[in-house]
Amino acid sequence: MKLYIISSGKYGSRIVNSLAEMGLASSMVGLEEIPEDLPEFIDDFEQYVPKSIPQADLILAVGLFGDINMIVPIIARESGAQSVIIPIHDPAQIPPGLQREIEESAPEIKIVFPKPFCSLEPVGDTYIDEFAEQFGRPQLEIESDGLIKKVKVIRTAPCGSTHFIAENIEGLPAEEAELESGTKLHNYPCNASMSTDPAVGDTILHLAGYQVKEAVRRALGFSMKSAVVDHETCEADECQHECIKHCPQVQIGIDTVTLNENEQAVIDPASCGCCEICIQECPYGSIELEERKFELE
Repeated sequence: MKLYIISSGKYGSRIVNSLAEMGLASSMVGLEEIPEDLPEFIDDFEQYVPKSIPQADLILAVGLFGDINMIVPIIARESGAQSVIIPIHDPAQIPPGLQREIEESAPEIKIVFPKPFCSLEPVGDTYIDEFAEQFGRPQLEIESDGLIKKVKVIRTAPCGSTHFIAENIEGLPAEEAELESGTKLHNYPCNASMSTDPAVGDTILHLAGYQVKEAVRRALGFSMKSAVVDHETCEADECQHECIKHCPQVQIGIDTVTLNENEQAVIDPASCGCCEICIQECPYGSIELEERKFELE
């Protein structure tokens, strides 16, 4: 796979360096650095298109803010790439209207906007999927006998945080690993924004934490905390499924809240972020946060 990267700022540099260190250096056919101090709104963004663009299979644009992102589909066309990843780490980076404009400018190109980058999963595109086999939503294998003996990273967050977390939860009691993984993400540290994203109702840093906690939970086979719906009081036919509409995980494409045969909400304890937003939004008070061991299927 030939990977061409467009990068800007501290976040972009970290992703580029991490990917190179984790084995993608030989796949990188080019790197274009975009200045950080560009205005949010640009009338003539084409002036920033590189003069020389190599042939590529996949375009990765990291850390760009505002209208400068409009050069990405232009670069994709000139490189021959039909696949583009534009991760979002800050709510100010690519507002929903700009995202639509980018997509509409290149309908023939597959463009994904993972929010955060560590929520990326295969989408049915050859080159995006090849990338997402190794980098994206974390996936782990854990050996445990009550204490965590060994952690193997199957898929890592593109920033490299998953390897750091894996190393630092070995030796811990298994029941503490879920919480500790979130702490270690902060320690790494995660560079995603702590500003609330109005499109999802939570911060992108929190969303990143939910992804690695889920990886730990699934690898261990249990969760220690989750929101739970009381189906005795849930009035699904009356409430318009507010829990689904307001769940941050659902907003980024994860099936954290689904419906059972009675159209009542069911919350997945593996991917629940325990943000309590669904508890606040439920008009019938039918959701509570429970701290106990949830065995996962």
